[in-house]
Amino acid sequence: MSKSLPKRSEDYSLWYNELVKRAGLAENSAVRGCMVIKPYGYAIWEKMQRQLDDMFKRTGHQNAYFPLLVPKSMFEAEEKNAEGFAKECAVVTHYRLQTDPDNPGKLRVDPNAKLEEELIIRPTSEAIIWSTYKGWIQSYRDLPLLINQWANVMRWEMRTRLFLRTAEFLWQEGHTAHATAEEAIAETRQMLDVYAQFAEEWMALPVVKGVKSENERFAGALDTYCIEGLMQDGKALQAGTSHFLGQNFAKAFDVQFTNKEGQLEHVWGTSWGVSTRLMGALVMAHSDDEGLVLPPKLAPIQVVIVPIYKAGQLEELAERIRPMQMGLLDRGISVKFDDRDTERPGFKFAEWELKGVPVRIAVGMRDLESGTVEVARRDTKEKMNLPLADIVDHVAALLDDIQANIYNKALRFREAHTTRVDTYEEFKQALEGEGGFVVAHWDGTSETEERIKEETKATIRCLALAEPDEQGVDMLTGKPSARRVYFARAY
Repeated sequence: MSKSLPKRSEDYSLWYNELVKRAGLAENSAVRGCMVIKPYGYAIWEKMQRQLDDMFKRTGHQNAYFPLLVPKSMFEAEEKNAEGFAKECAVVTHYRLQTDPDNPGKLRVDPNAKLEEELIIRPTSEAIIWSTYKGWIQSYRDLPLLINQWANVMRWEMRTRLFLRTAEFLWQEGHTAHATAEEAIAETRQMLDVYAQFAEEWMALPVVKGVKSENERFAGALDTYCIEGLMQDGKALQAGTSHFLGQNFAKAFDVQFTNKEGQLEHVWGTSWGVSTRLMGALVMAHSDDEGLVLPPKLAPIQVVIVPIYKAGQLEELAERIRPMQMGLLDRGISVKFDDRDTERPGFKFAEWELKGVPVRIAVGMRDLESGTVEVARRDTKEKMNLPLADIVDHVAALLDDIQANIYNKALRFREAHTTRVDTYEEFKQALEGEGGFVVAHWDGTSETEERIKEETKATIRCLALAEPDEQGVDMLTGKPSARRVYFARAY
């Protein structure tokens, strides 16, 4: 194998970037700020996508697809949304190139091919979708309209990092329309719960569910709900958002329906999304200095079998291992039989450890004769000899145990790095220590929030739904506060 990874304790950012590349998840592309998601990384994203898509469909949603390009006038229709994304927009102004007469062999924009109206490459799809909904919704019978799309978007980022912040990224975005505000709020909360369930049960990532402050709210929304995870460097990462849009977009695009009393009303909207940023969360929340640590439910390869053999033994060994391999596959467990004859077992062990395969089985002729095989788990690096006769049941149970252990380890980390403080001095000390979530009183004003951000680089991650009302005083201003909120430095 190549040289070892940088250590998290020495340079967390370098460790992350190197791990993403060396584990074969993604790499930088020739296009500035964009990434190539490699097959192993895309296989993880596919498993995420498949599970989320099933969860969306179980809650009544259907998939559709809308255009990548949005007319500028349409994008401007909801002013707050347009202002919120204006600085990140990539704009198409021409539709043709031509040979440059002053530079043979080179192309230039054809000055005669200027578009009548500039087109925005979607940073988010509310504008194009709500303009379409105007033609789809006439009556209360058309509601609720529950649509999701899997797509790419572009936000022109100046400082990029693989998966966490790239100019182009993949995501899903749900956009729904409802007859009442209560129904839309219930939808917003329901999808927040879907995201939290996925994060905790599949990603093994404990999250805090909450509402964003007005400063952190999605542009064009009345309320933004979020799930926040804690990474191993003590920084928070927003893993998903669900927005109650009120009637803002319905009014901007005149989406009305005739209610049961025969009166015209504007519909109530929501939007919600998660992106390939989840891949970054998966890496940062669980992995170690030797490589990825993948929860079994999302691992492209759950078990790797490495044969240990002498010259001339591989074919016979492979044949004798096949029943074990097929037994695992029949249980729905993904298996890789690494029969490469170009690499030694030690190299293979290190490679699959780097790639985070949850379970490794090493087996040779002597093991088969003794009726046991060596099984290693990636999360704890523990090795054990298990009976070959019951190996499928043992491995299935082990995968469940690994999934639970990874979650519990992350939960213990979050609990150990969540600090409740009452004074500004305690707040700053907690941030400068090991970081994490700092739970403190806030007076509810934008001015206080901005000052804390400017002085400490910590932002309000959310007003946690599970946090009770509690009378107190703001740690900075001394003004009355009705509850504590979650602060952290964040990605």
